[in-house]
Formats: sequence, C-alpha cells, structure tokens
Amino acid sequence: MEHRELGTQGLRVGAIGLGTMGMTMAYGAGDEPGGTATIHRAHQLGVTLLDTAELYGGGTGSNEKIVGAAVRDFRDEMVLATKFGFVLPRTNDGGREFDSRPEHIREVADNSLRYLQTDHIDVLYQHRPDPDVPMEDVAGAVKELIDAGKVRYFGLSEAGPEQIRAAHAVQPVSVLQTEYSIFERAVEAEVLPAVRELGIGFVAYSPLGRGFLTSTVKPAAEYPKDDMRSWDDRWQPGNYEKNVEAIHQLTDLAREKGATVTQLALAWLLAQGEDIVPIPGTRSPERLAENVAAADLTLSTADLERVAQILPRGAYGSRYPAEMMPRW
Repeated sequence: MEHRELGTQGLRVGAIGLGTMGMTMAYGAGDEPGGTATIHRAHQLGVTLLDTAELYGGGTGSNEKIVGAAVRDFRDEMVLATKFGFVLPRTNDGGREFDSRPEHIREVADNSLRYLQTDHIDVLYQHRPDPDVPMEDVAGAVKELIDAGKVRYFGLSEAGPEQIRAAHAVQPVSVLQTEYSIFERAVEAEVLPAVRELGIGFVAYSPLGRGFLTSTVKPAAEYPKDDMRSWDDRWQPGNYEKNVEAIHQLTDLAREKGATVTQLALAWLLAQGEDIVPIPGTRSPERLAENVAAADLTLSTADLERVAQILPRGAYGSRYPAEMMPRW
C-alpha cells in the first residue's frame, strides 16, 4: 500500500488505516473475534495505522486490549494510536465529562501501554479539547511522555485552529483527527488550512458517514438503541430520504468506475490531499479488504466535480446533536 507522511516529525503510515471503535461500542454488541480477525487481515493487506481510545473500552481498556493482543506478533510493523481525555458519561442525564488534566493524561498513557502490551504508544491524541485545561498544559504533559520514550507522536482530535496553534507551540503536533467525508466537510473552511500551514497531517474519522456511504443502510428506527445510527440526525425522517437519493447517485458513479460506493468515498478523501489518511472502521475482514482496495482507485477532475454536484454541502442532517458538537 502507498504510504503517506503525517506531519513533519517522521510519522509515516499506510494511506488507509483502520478505526477500531465499532469492535466494542457504538454499533451494537461488541465483536472481539471479528475485530481480531479484521486486524490480522489489515496487517496482511498493508494497513499500518490502528486507531483506538480510552473511551472505546468503557473504562476497562477492552478495545485497546483487543488491539494489543491482535498485533502481538507484528507489533513493530504497526502504528498504534490511542486517545485520552473523553471519558464515559458520569451523570444520569448522559452528559459527558472531559478530563485532560496532566495527571490524568499520565494515568491513561500508563493504562494504554499496559492494555496494548507495548512499551510505547506511536500516536497519543487528546480525544477532545478540555475547556478546563489550557492546551499548553496538555501539550506539556504529552511532551513529557515523548521525552520519556512512552509516546512517539502527539495528536489532537476535534480541535479548532487556535487550540491547535496553542498546543503546537509547546509540542509539535504531528496529526489532527476530525470527521471528514463526502458527507461532512466543515473542516475545509478553517481547520484544514490551519493544519496545512503548520505542517500537520490529517486523519479522517467516520470517512464513510458512519456507514451511510456503504451499500447497506436503513432508517433510524430499524437500528437497535445501542447503535448510534438510531439517533444520528442523518438517519432521521426527512434527512434520510435525501441522503439515500444522494447515495444512489454516488453508487451510479462508482459503478462507472468499476468500484463500490464505499471505495468511491474513500478515494474521494485520498484525492483531497496527500496529507490525509482515512480510518474507516469495520469488524469484517471482507469489508476491510473492500476498503483497502480504494487506495487503487483514481478519480478524475470530472469525477470530483460530479461528487460536488451530488452533495454540494455534504449530507442532510448534523453529524452530532448540538450538545455533542465540538466548540472550536
């Protein structure tokens, strides 16, 4: 697989990575055997970037444990990325709590090292900016971990331009991770220009619109309550029908290219710049192979213009409820 440079500190990964969140949360019941098989297949196909997080384990490290056990025999060939600072709901109304205090960062890093069965974390992200902790303090804490050899590269997730600049001034940020896809383009206005100015790479999460940009999709009411698509705005009546129509048109374009709509969506992202790496999530080895094949799909200028005509502003519906939207 083609490799891409993320940032200017030496981080180099395969052009398509693998997000592991769905192996333990957000899309129904977890699937450790499927997750393990998918990670093994990823290694065989040249995927090097695996993305996990403290949050995905529900406080138990379960997601990181799956990743760590799966890569035990080829750890040095993989780039393991994990995140701190976005913890589980701790109030009865489902409110979320951020915790990027330096002492918590150190605690999470040590836990992640243990769960991942490794002596270093390749990329340590702040999962979400913490309104109660200055970005300079966050960057300083990660810098200490880098200096100690526990972490190699510093990443941010869902941070805005000023937050990125504040952190980058203390410890160079190698990569920013934020949602980006044919469906979601908000980063194009201010965030992408900022990271490119600073020489920071970009990792696109939810590059398939949380499953909407695939061949299998159904209305919100048909998903179980433990599946985030049951409440996602894009799946709700009114938005759902418009988005399905757009998928039909994108599918027609993909067929003209001898590809699936999933591959079209990933190829579209790769075409947005050589500093972008999507991390589609799956726990299916077959789906993973389909995703990886997108790296070989080339889109022409006319193809990209047609995508823009089909979805000029992205999907219908917000990517998160208002209370969960990042505040840049």
